[in-house]
Amino acid sequence: MRGREERLANTKSAKKRIRQNSRRRVRNARIRTRARSSVRSARQAVEGSDRNAGEVAVKSAIQELDRAASKGVLHRNNAARRKSRLQKQLAKMPSAKK
Repeated sequence: MRGREERLANTKSAKKRIRQNSRRRVRNARIRTRARSSVRSARQAVEGSDRNAGEVAVKSAIQELDRAASKGVLHRNNAARRKSRLQKQLAKMPSAKK
């Protein structure tokens, strides 16, 4: 079923652009959600007491942020800022006992 916007569009190219934007919005939302979720879990891991778990979570979050930036979902400076803040939090954690 066609959306209201597509029926309102007058030209063939405008209708195609609406379809493309709709698909991209869904794709971008999925990528953005994964990045946000991984950052949230990394922050929780860093606030915990296990440094190794924190390092793994931060590494995973950095990968997701890089992926989002490379696909253009996040601006590269935005991703860099978030990664920097995560790494600062990780650095404040007490080091693991050896």
